[in-house]
Amino acid sequence: MHKQPVIRITKQFRFEAAHALWNYDGPCRNVHGHSYLLFVTIKGHPVDNQKDAKNGMVMDFSALKLIVNRLIIEPFDHALLVNGQTPHREMASGDHLFGKVALVPYQPTCENMVVDFAEKIGKALPAGISLHSLRLHETTTAYAEWVAEDN
Repeated sequence: MHKQPVIRITKQFRFEAAHALWNYDGPCRNVHGHSYLLFVTIKGHPVDNQKDAKNGMVMDFSALKLIVNRLIIEPFDHALLVNGQTPHREMASGDHLFGKVALVPYQPTCENMVVDFAEKIGKALPAGISLHSLRLHETTTAYAEWVAEDN
């Protein structure tokens, strides 16, 4: 009997965002921005049906792109991320001084963002597909990684 392989596929995304870290004691306490790179790795069995348009694919990359764009890129790209549970929430007040502000329920560090993104993406994947890992680069030399088997 032929055992269907489990395959991982990864798609890379880019977005620009600023963040404000409430009560942080280093130079990044000032509002500043990053060019984020997000690597989304999913896993599943490739479709094994010659009549299926997605034959040989774990998931069509364009379908994964639609999910990530809707849940992550659209709300976070060119936004200021602030913890809505701190006085920083006032940056989202009616005067729109900062324009697009994304209020999140956590300190908007790379580590917390990757956990948030994993929860959102994981819930949106189709049956039979699971989130394997996310890697979020804040800079070219610094990133946070979320791996399903650790969680």
